[in-house]
Amino acid sequence: MRIFADSACDLPKEFYEMNPVTLIPLRVQIEEAEYLDVETINSTEVYAAIRSGKHPKTSQASPEQFITLFEELAKSGEEGLYIAFSSELSGTHNSAVMIRDQVLEEYPQLKLTIIDSKCASLGYGLLVKEALRLQKAGEPLERIEEIIRFKAAHMEHLFTVEDLDYMARGGRVSKASAFIGGLLNIKPLLHVEDGKLVPIEKLRGRKKLMKRILELMEERGERLHEQTIAISHGDDEALALEMKKMIEETFKPKQVEIHIIGSAVGSHAGPGTLAIFFANQLQP
Repeated sequence: MRIFADSACDLPKEFYEMNPVTLIPLRVQIEEAEYLDVETINSTEVYAAIRSGKHPKTSQASPEQFITLFEELAKSGEEGLYIAFSSELSGTHNSAVMIRDQVLEEYPQLKLTIIDSKCASLGYGLLVKEALRLQKAGEPLERIEEIIRFKAAHMEHLFTVEDLDYMARGGRVSKASAFIGGLLNIKPLLHVEDGKLVPIEKLRGRKKLMKRILELMEERGERLHEQTIAISHGDDEALALEMKKMIEETFKPKQVEIHIIGSAVGSHAGPGTLAIFFANQLQP
Protein backbone atom coordinates (compact mmCIF):
# COMPACT_ATOMS: atom_id res chain seq x y z
CA MET A 1 0.00 0.00 0.00
CA ARG A 2 1.23 3.49 -0.83
CA ILE A 3 0.44 6.48 1.40
CA PHE A 4 0.16 9.99 -0.03
CA ALA A 5 0.08 13.26 1.93
CA ASP A 6 0.16 16.89 0.90
CA SER A 7 2.46 19.42 2.47
CA ALA A 8 -0.27 21.06 4.58
CA CYS A 9 0.30 18.26 7.13
CA ASP A 10 3.43 20.22 8.17
CA LEU A 11 5.64 17.17 8.62
CA PRO A 12 9.31 18.02 7.99
CA LYS A 13 11.25 17.11 4.86
CA GLU A 14 13.20 14.48 6.83
CA PHE A 15 9.96 12.60 7.49
CA TYR A 16 9.45 11.95 3.76
CA GLU A 17 13.12 11.07 3.29
CA MET A 18 12.97 8.45 6.06
CA ASN A 19 9.49 6.99 5.47
CA PRO A 20 7.54 5.49 2.54
CA VAL A 21 5.08 8.39 2.29
CA THR A 22 4.76 10.28 -1.01
CA LEU A 23 4.70 14.07 -0.65
CA ILE A 24 2.28 16.13 -2.75
CA PRO A 25 3.53 19.72 -2.41
CA LEU A 26 1.20 22.71 -2.36
CA ARG A 27 2.48 25.77 -4.21
CA VAL A 28 3.68 29.06 -2.73
CA GLN A 29 4.14 32.26 -4.70
CA ILE A 30 6.28 35.14 -3.43
CA GLU A 31 6.08 38.09 -5.79
CA GLU A 32 6.86 36.63 -9.24
CA ALA A 33 8.49 33.39 -8.10
CA GLU A 34 6.58 30.14 -7.51
CA TYR A 35 7.85 27.39 -5.23
CA LEU A 36 6.88 23.88 -4.16
CA ASP A 37 6.26 23.67 -0.41
CA VAL A 38 8.92 21.53 1.32
CA GLU A 39 10.66 20.68 -1.98
CA THR A 40 11.93 24.07 -3.21
CA ILE A 41 11.19 26.42 -0.31
CA ASN A 42 11.21 26.06 3.46
CA SER A 43 9.00 27.84 5.92
CA THR A 44 11.72 30.00 7.49
CA GLU A 45 12.16 31.64 4.06
CA VAL A 46 8.42 32.32 3.94
CA TYR A 47 8.38 33.86 7.42
CA ALA A 48 11.37 36.03 6.51
CA ALA A 49 9.51 37.23 3.41
CA ILE A 50 6.41 38.06 5.47
CA ARG A 51 8.47 39.98 8.03
CA SER A 52 10.05 41.99 5.21
CA GLY A 53 6.59 43.08 4.06
CA LYS A 54 5.93 40.56 1.29
CA HIS A 55 2.60 38.76 0.98
CA PRO A 56 2.99 35.12 -0.08
CA LYS A 57 0.11 33.48 -1.92
CA THR A 58 -0.65 29.79 -2.11
CA SER A 59 -2.35 27.46 -4.54
CA GLN A 60 -3.38 23.83 -4.49
CA ALA A 61 -1.29 20.92 -5.64
CA SER A 62 -0.66 20.57 -9.36
CA PRO A 63 -3.21 18.49 -11.33
CA GLU A 64 -0.32 17.17 -13.45
CA GLN A 65 1.34 15.73 -10.37
CA PHE A 66 -1.88 13.99 -9.33
CA ILE A 67 -2.23 12.46 -12.80
CA THR A 68 1.36 11.18 -12.77
CA LEU A 69 1.13 9.72 -9.26
CA PHE A 70 -2.27 8.11 -9.77
CA GLU A 71 -1.30 6.56 -13.12
CA GLU A 72 1.88 5.17 -11.57
CA LEU A 73 -0.19 3.69 -8.73
CA ALA A 74 -2.63 2.08 -11.19
CA LYS A 75 0.21 0.54 -13.22
CA SER A 76 1.90 -0.80 -10.07
CA GLY A 77 -1.19 -2.74 -9.01
CA GLU A 78 -0.78 -1.49 -5.43
CA GLU A 79 -3.49 0.04 -3.26
CA GLY A 80 -3.20 3.70 -2.33
CA LEU A 81 -4.37 5.95 0.49
CA TYR A 82 -4.29 9.73 0.16
CA ILE A 83 -5.12 11.66 3.34
CA ALA A 84 -5.83 15.20 2.15
CA PHE A 85 -5.81 18.71 3.61
CA SER A 86 -9.25 19.91 4.71
CA SER A 87 -11.52 20.54 1.73
CA GLU A 88 -12.81 23.64 3.56
CA LEU A 89 -9.35 25.24 3.42
CA SER A 90 -8.06 24.11 0.02
CA GLY A 91 -9.32 22.77 -3.29
CA THR A 92 -6.64 20.05 -3.28
CA HIS A 93 -8.92 17.27 -1.98
CA ASN A 94 -11.65 17.95 -4.53
CA SER A 95 -9.12 18.13 -7.36
CA ALA A 96 -7.65 14.80 -6.30
CA VAL A 97 -11.08 13.14 -6.32
CA MET A 98 -11.85 14.56 -9.77
CA ILE A 99 -8.51 13.43 -11.20
CA ARG A 100 -8.82 9.97 -9.61
CA ASP A 101 -12.15 9.58 -11.43
CA GLN A 102 -10.52 10.65 -14.70
CA VAL A 103 -7.64 8.21 -14.26
CA LEU A 104 -10.11 5.41 -13.46
CA GLU A 105 -11.60 5.77 -16.95
CA GLU A 106 -8.27 4.79 -18.50
CA TYR A 107 -7.05 2.57 -15.64
CA PRO A 108 -10.09 0.86 -14.10
CA GLN A 109 -7.75 -1.21 -11.93
CA LEU A 110 -6.78 1.89 -9.90
CA LYS A 111 -7.32 1.31 -6.17
CA LEU A 112 -7.08 4.65 -4.41
CA THR A 113 -8.90 5.78 -1.26
CA ILE A 114 -8.98 9.54 -0.67
CA ILE A 115 -9.87 10.84 2.80
CA ASP A 116 -10.84 14.46 3.47
CA SER A 117 -9.06 14.90 6.79
CA LYS A 118 -10.97 18.11 7.66
CA CYS A 119 -7.70 18.85 9.48
CA ALA A 120 -4.70 21.14 9.04
CA SER A 121 -1.05 21.36 10.05
CA LEU A 122 0.03 18.76 12.62
CA GLY A 123 -3.57 17.72 13.32
CA TYR A 124 -3.40 16.38 9.79
CA GLY A 125 0.22 15.28 10.30
CA LEU A 126 -0.74 13.05 13.24
CA LEU A 127 -3.18 11.24 10.94
CA VAL A 128 -0.46 10.61 8.35
CA LYS A 129 1.89 9.24 11.00
CA GLU A 130 -0.85 6.98 12.37
CA ALA A 131 -1.60 5.61 8.88
CA LEU A 132 2.09 4.84 8.45
CA ARG A 133 2.22 3.09 11.84
CA LEU A 134 -0.82 0.98 10.96
CA GLN A 135 0.64 0.08 7.57
CA LYS A 136 3.89 -1.06 9.20
CA ALA A 137 1.81 -3.13 11.64
CA GLY A 138 0.29 -4.97 8.67
CA GLU A 139 -3.25 -3.60 8.93
CA PRO A 140 -5.34 -3.83 5.72
CA LEU A 141 -6.40 -0.66 3.89
CA GLU A 142 -10.05 -0.99 5.00
CA ARG A 143 -9.04 -1.02 8.67
CA ILE A 144 -6.58 1.85 8.23
CA GLU A 145 -9.27 3.92 6.53
CA GLU A 146 -11.72 3.22 9.34
CA ILE A 147 -9.25 4.26 12.02
CA ILE A 148 -8.06 7.39 10.20
CA ARG A 149 -11.62 8.58 9.54
CA PHE A 150 -12.42 8.17 13.24
CA LYS A 151 -9.28 10.01 14.35
CA ALA A 152 -9.88 12.80 11.82
CA ALA A 153 -13.41 13.31 13.14
CA HIS A 154 -12.09 13.61 16.71
CA MET A 155 -8.99 15.77 16.15
CA GLU A 156 -9.02 19.03 18.10
CA HIS A 157 -7.18 22.11 16.82
CA LEU A 158 -6.60 25.05 19.16
CA PHE A 159 -4.56 27.90 17.76
CA THR A 160 -3.75 31.57 17.94
CA VAL A 161 -1.95 34.03 15.71
CA GLU A 162 0.54 36.69 16.73
CA ASP A 163 -0.74 39.33 14.33
CA LEU A 164 -4.37 39.49 13.19
CA ASP A 165 -3.23 41.41 10.09
CA TYR A 166 -2.08 38.15 8.47
CA MET A 167 -5.54 36.65 8.85
CA ALA A 168 -7.19 39.89 7.73
CA ARG A 169 -5.29 39.66 4.43
CA GLY A 170 -6.76 36.19 3.93
CA GLY A 171 -10.26 37.42 4.81
CA ARG A 172 -10.40 35.47 8.10
CA VAL A 173 -11.05 38.55 10.24
CA SER A 174 -12.03 42.11 9.39
CA LYS A 175 -9.30 44.73 8.97
CA ALA A 176 -10.95 46.80 11.73
CA SER A 177 -10.75 43.85 14.14
CA ALA A 178 -7.10 43.35 13.24
CA PHE A 179 -6.30 47.02 13.91
CA ILE A 180 -8.08 47.08 17.27
CA GLY A 181 -6.59 43.73 18.26
CA GLY A 182 -3.08 44.99 17.59
CA LEU A 183 -3.64 48.12 19.68
CA LEU A 184 -5.02 46.28 22.68
CA ASN A 185 -2.75 43.20 22.59
CA ILE A 186 -5.84 41.06 22.00
CA LYS A 187 -5.10 37.53 20.86
CA PRO A 188 -7.71 35.47 19.02
CA LEU A 189 -8.22 31.83 20.00
CA LEU A 190 -9.62 29.70 17.18
CA HIS A 191 -10.32 26.06 16.42
CA VAL A 192 -11.32 23.93 13.44
CA GLU A 193 -14.91 22.74 13.21
CA ASP A 194 -15.83 20.37 10.38
CA GLY A 195 -12.74 21.53 8.53
CA LYS A 196 -13.43 25.29 8.87
CA LEU A 197 -11.63 27.91 10.95
CA VAL A 198 -13.94 29.08 13.72
CA PRO A 199 -13.13 31.74 16.37
CA ILE A 200 -13.71 30.75 19.99
CA GLU A 201 -12.86 33.92 21.89
CA LYS A 202 -10.37 36.78 22.23
CA LEU A 203 -8.03 37.21 25.18
CA ARG A 204 -5.70 39.98 26.20
CA GLY A 205 -2.10 38.88 26.56
CA ARG A 206 -0.18 35.69 25.89
CA LYS A 207 -0.21 34.29 29.44
CA LYS A 208 -4.01 34.37 29.66
CA LEU A 209 -4.22 32.78 26.24
CA MET A 210 -1.93 29.87 27.11
CA LYS A 211 -3.77 29.26 30.36
CA ARG A 212 -7.06 29.20 28.44
CA ILE A 213 -5.63 26.67 25.99
CA LEU A 214 -4.86 24.35 28.90
CA GLU A 215 -8.41 24.80 30.25
CA LEU A 216 -9.91 23.90 26.87
CA MET A 217 -7.62 20.88 26.56
CA GLU A 218 -8.88 19.73 29.95
CA GLU A 219 -12.50 20.23 28.85
CA ARG A 220 -12.20 18.68 25.40
CA GLY A 221 -9.44 16.08 25.58
CA GLU A 222 -9.93 12.46 26.55
CA ARG A 223 -7.21 10.70 28.58
CA LEU A 224 -4.57 13.19 27.51
CA HIS A 225 -1.93 11.24 29.44
CA GLU A 226 -2.31 8.43 26.87
CA GLN A 227 -1.96 10.68 23.83
CA THR A 228 0.71 12.08 21.56
CA ILE A 229 0.00 15.81 21.51
CA ALA A 230 1.38 17.97 18.69
CA ILE A 231 2.39 21.62 18.71
CA SER A 232 3.16 23.61 15.57
CA HIS A 233 4.54 27.13 15.54
CA GLY A 234 5.11 30.01 13.17
CA ASP A 235 8.88 30.32 13.56
CA ASP A 236 8.72 30.80 17.34
CA GLU A 237 10.22 27.67 18.85
CA ALA A 238 10.66 29.31 22.26
CA LEU A 239 6.90 29.86 22.52
CA ALA A 240 6.22 26.26 21.44
CA LEU A 241 8.66 24.93 24.05
CA GLU A 242 6.99 27.07 26.73
CA MET A 243 3.61 25.59 25.74
CA LYS A 244 5.10 22.09 25.71
CA LYS A 245 6.39 22.48 29.26
CA MET A 246 2.97 23.65 30.48
CA ILE A 247 1.22 20.72 28.75
CA GLU A 248 3.69 18.18 30.14
CA GLU A 249 3.37 19.53 33.68
CA THR A 250 -0.44 19.63 33.50
CA PHE A 251 -1.34 16.44 31.61
CA LYS A 252 1.81 14.26 31.47
CA PRO A 253 1.06 13.02 27.93
CA LYS A 254 2.79 10.05 26.36
CA GLN A 255 4.63 12.38 23.99
CA VAL A 256 4.64 15.99 22.76
CA GLU A 257 5.84 16.66 19.21
CA ILE A 258 6.88 20.10 17.95
CA HIS A 259 7.36 21.20 14.33
CA ILE A 260 7.44 24.53 12.55
CA ILE A 261 4.35 25.36 10.48
CA GLY A 262 5.06 24.76 6.80
CA SER A 263 5.20 27.26 3.97
CA ALA A 264 1.65 26.81 2.66
CA VAL A 265 -0.16 27.06 6.01
CA GLY A 266 2.35 29.58 7.36
CA SER A 267 1.73 31.94 4.44
CA HIS A 268 -1.74 32.57 5.86
CA ALA A 269 -1.16 32.15 9.60
CA GLY A 270 2.02 34.22 9.75
CA PRO A 271 4.95 34.32 12.18
CA GLY A 272 4.19 33.76 15.86
CA THR A 273 1.28 31.36 15.32
CA LEU A 274 0.86 28.66 17.94
CA ALA A 275 -1.31 25.57 17.40
CA ILE A 276 -2.05 22.54 19.60
CA PHE A 277 -3.55 19.25 18.41
CA PHE A 278 -5.06 16.41 20.44
CA ALA A 279 -7.96 13.96 20.39
CA ASN A 280 -11.32 14.63 22.00
CA GLN A 281 -12.14 10.93 21.86
CA LEU A 282 -9.92 7.88 21.73
CA GLN A 283 -10.96 4.77 19.88
CA PRO A 284 -12.78 2.23 22.05
